[in-house]
Amino acid sequence: MDYKNLNEKMEKTISVFSEKLSEVRAGRANPAVLNKIRIDYYGTQTPINQVAAVSVPEARLIVIQPWDASVLKEIEKAILASDIGINPNNDGKVIRLAFPELNEERRKEIVKDIKKMAEEAKVAVRNVRREGIDIAKAEQKDGNITEDELKNAENEIQKITDKYIEEVDKVLEAKEKEVMSV
Repeated sequence: MDYKNLNEKMEKTISVFSEKLSEVRAGRANPAVLNKIRIDYYGTQTPINQVAAVSVPEARLIVIQPWDASVLKEIEKAILASDIGINPNNDGKVIRLAFPELNEERRKEIVKDIKKMAEEAKVAVRNVRREGIDIAKAEQKDGNITEDELKNAENEIQKITDKYIEEVDKVLEAKEKEVMSV
């Protein structure tokens, strides 16, 4: 039984989960909130970080300085149209995004959202486990492995699953701390 493929799929799930969490606004400025925002740059949908320098000069401020001043308005429009909930401040040269302080109620709402994301990641990991066990059962049915080998494979797959579920919990806990302590 090849566990490498299962490990890779579960690792990818953790990676996607971590990426989603990095896009969650936690009260401090994080350029990852701009990852999904694209602008029309000469007919091509282009990420902001490919047409401008994105920096975080202080904890609650992102500064976007386009290399081509003509895209300033496009960037501003794209940010306004996005769902990040921050109004851009355009001074003609750069765009500033000031992140407001989060109140306790909003923090709890964010924590609830990230817990939901964590549960989705766990479900994805468990789906990979089910897939692996189904493959092992098919192998046993075809006579390629014995019943004992099937049990060993199921146990090994469960160990791998537990490891990745624990990883999801660690990532969640770290993000929860970040959100609640900002």
